[in-house]
Amino acid sequence: MALQQDTRHVGTLLAVSSAVAFSTAGLFTRLISVDAWTILFWRGLFAGLFVAGYIAWRHRAQSWTAIRAMGWIGFVPAACTTLSTICFINALRLTDVADVMVIAATAPFITTALTWLWTGQRESAVTLVASAVALAGVMLMFDAGLSFDHLVGNLLALAMAVLISIPKVVIRQRRETSMLPAMCLGALACAPAVLPFASPTAVTGMDFVYLVLFGATQFGLGLLLITIATRLISATRSALIESLDTPLAPIWVWLAFGEMPRLMTCIGGAIVMLAVIADMLLSSHRSADGQHGGRAWWTSIKATLSSCGSMVRPRSCASRE
Repeated sequence: MALQQDTRHVGTLLAVSSAVAFSTAGLFTRLISVDAWTILFWRGLFAGLFVAGYIAWRHRAQSWTAIRAMGWIGFVPAACTTLSTICFINALRLTDVADVMVIAATAPFITTALTWLWTGQRESAVTLVASAVALAGVMLMFDAGLSFDHLVGNLLALAMAVLISIPKVVIRQRRETSMLPAMCLGALACAPAVLPFASPTAVTGMDFVYLVLFGATQFGLGLLLITIATRLISATRSALIESLDTPLAPIWVWLAFGEMPRLMTCIGGAIVMLAVIADMLLSSHRSADGQHGGRAWWTSIKATLSSCGSMVRPRSCASRE
């Protein structure tokens, strides 16, 4: 029981960190001047190399064993990762950053439905209520577009929300096995998938620097953190915490470009953040067995730092060697 509490707290912290990383997507797409397909090529390539580097560092001589351990099911999150990132970047180029993030914030509900359909597992009442409150905040932020491009961008964002929910269910269901190789494959596959439409050699100067950062820090680091986190907490809770990038994304764009969010965007974003924070605190309090929330978190962090590596390593590797 204590180990479960420890892993839950660490998973929550990792999920929050991934949300911060993912929230910078709108900022990078505004900074980079090349077309969306070229962005997708380099972003996927650098993200895949980043995650591959982590896998090689973590597993060393057993890296190939870790890759084989994911099995055929690993191709499901890999394909979803490739398709979702293609939808995401194109959506950001066709519609407002806030609208894309708002639609993406429906992922907790999609994840809950998929989890129930696949496993029959029901989420805790606290997380379900928090998801409903977060959705209410999201709806306040929504501003339907009237132009054709805006409509297409919204539809791509909705497709992305479905596609990012599927890997969470698979990762949680197969949490005894690391799915990081699958996410790495999904990121790398973006490059050949969009190559016919991209112009990789046209990138020069600061655009290339931004693309390296976009791929490694926003996509690669975000994928790494959320994949590990989803092995430690429920798929719905992972998606709920990840929705923190909804209110954060417009903030980075505002700070960098002065693109002021609307009042309802600010109000809705605040509601989303409050819902996520409430879920984390209430869940922590419920599982702490009498400990104060803050003390439980600090104790959990210290207790799991030494064992976090074993949670990342696939448990099934040894049996497959």
